[in-house]
Amino acid sequence: MSLEYAILGFLNHRPYSGYDLKKVFDASVRHFWPADQSQIYRTLSRMTKKGFTEIEVIRQGSRPDRKQYHITATGQEELHRWLTIPLPPEQQRSADMIQVFFAGGLSEEEVLGMFERAAENMRAGLGRYQQIPRDIEAYSQYTDSPREVFFWMLTLDVGVHTLQSNLEFIEKLIQRIHNGELPRE
Repeated sequence: MSLEYAILGFLNHRPYSGYDLKKVFDASVRHFWPADQSQIYRTLSRMTKKGFTEIEVIRQGSRPDRKQYHITATGQEELHRWLTIPLPPEQQRSADMIQVFFAGGLSEEEVLGMFERAAENMRAGLGRYQQIPRDIEAYSQYTDSPREVFFWMLTLDVGVHTLQSNLEFIEKLIQRIHNGELPRE
């Protein structure tokens, strides 16, 4: 459901084709809400049926026609409504936590390997976050609003903070295991 609202948010700035929406997703919200091309097109189709978007067909001569999506007044009202309501709490699911929960049967080396892989994944995530541009010029093709860029960067800051906190916790846990604090059977 949130994919609809992300698309409405982008279309609220300017019209986009499905292809261009994929590019703007990848340049902005991919670090917390990835979307593939087929998801975007399916969602655009549903949104058009609901009256949230409308399609402008742009003739391109020798190339296939281009479909550009525009947000409608109904879509703008729906986006505003969604932005101002409290969201229901999401149910947390974590395959990593299921592994941890049942890790008691693993050897010390296997447990260390599990947590070291988790730490490495977190470091890689932080590395990806560091590659995301933090200046408005990088987003000028999507918005010229410093206020919008501020909120976009806020989502990046939350992601970095969360990963850093989790990495710090895992690194301390790895150290505890190295110090012999893991209970033995």
